Amino acid sequence: MEKKTESVKKTRQIKKKYHTDQFEKIADDKRGRIIEAALIEFSSMGYNAANINIIAKNAGISIGSMYQYFESKENLFLTVMDEAYSLIEQSLAQIDNLPGSIFDRLDTIISYVQKYAREYRLLNQIYLEATTQGLAMISKKLSLKMETISSQYYKSILNAAIKDGTVDKKINPGIAALCIDNIILLMQFSYSSEYYGERMKIFAGENSLKEDKSIREGVMYFLRKALSPD
Repeated sequence: MEKKTESVKKTRQIKKKYHTDQFEKIADDKRGRIIEAALIEFSSMGYNAANINIIAKNAGISIGSMYQYFESKENLFLTVMDEAYSLIEQSLAQIDNLPGSIFDRLDTIISYVQKYAREYRLLNQIYLEATTQGLAMISKKLSLKMETISSQYYKSILNAAIKDGTVDKKINPGIAALCIDNIILLMQFSYSSEYYGERMKIFAGENSLKEDKSIREGVMYFLRKALSPD
């Protein structure tokens, strides 16, 4: 079994909260209502058109209370995105403990992404919007957290696989990590965005969104060929 990667440990050092201490002190169900109301508003209206007053109303709290928990709409948005960050962090930590090669881990990640993208469709739609140029200032803060954990994890398992001979020693871990993440990120968007879903159908076939096993096997075949020694 590979030694636990340093990536999951390092990402805890860059974690920053965007809510106040008071938000952590309220009941779990109330906290959940606020996040759910924000998730629905941001995903349906987009960041710029989303109304924090409507979020407060739908969550069943006063606007005064909302501003006691979040200093701005941006901080509320980033707190919602922290939900996605936490899910990724937890999943990578679990995968980190699994036995097997880098390819076993990548296969598990792809399987998880197919399930996660459907289960957390609204969260993925918000994440997709956050990557656009229109939200450049927010995406800069977001990328430090969201992308650093993926970057460190992929580079870590690639370096370990290069060392044990599973991956071609001529591979550049940083570039390979970027390619792997690009593939998986677009898969994630394909299962939660109409545009990327249609795009996937054009490239991989009309039924591709329903053929998870076939897609996963095809991607893994491609990654094995791309990364394995000659």
